[in-house]
Amino acid sequence: MIRTLKKKDWFRADGVPIAVEIRDPQEPFGLHCHEFWEIVIISGGSGLHVTDKDSWQLAAGDAFVIGGARPHDYHNLANLRLVNILFDPEELSLDLQDLTSLPGYHALFHLEPAWRKRHQFESRLRLNARDLHVAVALTDQLDAELRARSAGYGFVATALFMQLVAHLSRCYSRSQQASSRALLRVAKTITHIETHSTESLNLEELIQISAMPRRSFLRAFEAATGATPIAYLIQLRINRAADLLRRTTKSITGIAFEVGFQDSNYFSRQFRKRYGMSPTDYRRLHE
Repeated sequence: MIRTLKKKDWFRADGVPIAVEIRDPQEPFGLHCHEFWEIVIISGGSGLHVTDKDSWQLAAGDAFVIGGARPHDYHNLANLRLVNILFDPEELSLDLQDLTSLPGYHALFHLEPAWRKRHQFESRLRLNARDLHVAVALTDQLDAELRARSAGYGFVATALFMQLVAHLSRCYSRSQQASSRALLRVAKTITHIETHSTESLNLEELIQISAMPRRSFLRAFEAATGATPIAYLIQLRINRAADLLRRTTKSITGIAFEVGFQDSNYFSRQFRKRYGMSPTDYRRLHE
């Protein structure tokens, strides 16, 4: 039986959906999954990371992300020490600002988890001693804020969490491992889409940026995002349009052009496909 760890047992109802669990050392726990995500940072010792039928060796400096639905456990514990940073991306509502311009962010949080089995965990983030020290220090500060719960702790804790995410993403962007570089090539195209979403983009341009064979790129992109590159671009534009509909009084046609659509009717059709209602009805619903 695989246990599911519940959000209500790990996050306080009156606080931010972030928690820090320091395992020094990690004790036997059993195969489990979560209703949330977690960042895992190995601070010392060794062991095996087990996911269903696969297992991979862990060492100090390893860092990776576990999605909620992915069962995992730790075996062969030899003073394995780790830090778990639990978070609920749906409830956290983070403003990523320009974080999506970092290929390492896409690689660490989306691509590596999707390609873990194929890459046999070789594309995980491996922190050097200095970067590991910075990551652990940020985690300690985050843990202290969450425990003290002083006035303003939610803001500070969220800021520290984002600082940790940015640090790990930058570290991944600098990775020189062959398997990591392969993921970063796909991540680079996602970054290009994110930062040029209002411009006219085509598939051939993205394939050229990836420096990958066409078939390999399409397979890797869809495996990581669940969509084709063009469908991903349309979804990104629709999401940004929805944000503008909620926050501004700009005209629907103006919003369509602002996010990158050249035809307001096509925009409305795509919006209805995504949200099940017209842009006008969506705006009324959020007034």
